[in-house]
Amino acid sequence: MGDTTSITSKFQVHIPLEIRKQLNLTKPTKAKIAVLDNKIIIEPLTKETILDLKGKLKHPKGVEIEKIRDQIDYSTL
Repeated sequence: MGDTTSITSKFQVHIPLEIRKQLNLTKPTKAKIAVLDNKIIIEPLTKETILDLKGKLKHPKGVEIEKIRDQIDYSTL
């Protein structure tokens, strides 16, 4: 049914290699975790939502974010 793994003192769980291969997991990644019928279910998240992008994009240094529209070249749109 599955492999045996350990739970560390910090409640971290190692996902065995064979399971990672079956799910095509790469790192870093996120997963949804839930309890169903007294079992732990871990579901890999494959799609990012717009909310997941928060903080990933940085504005260029020297450009004030409030004046960003003045920096956009609208002629190429």
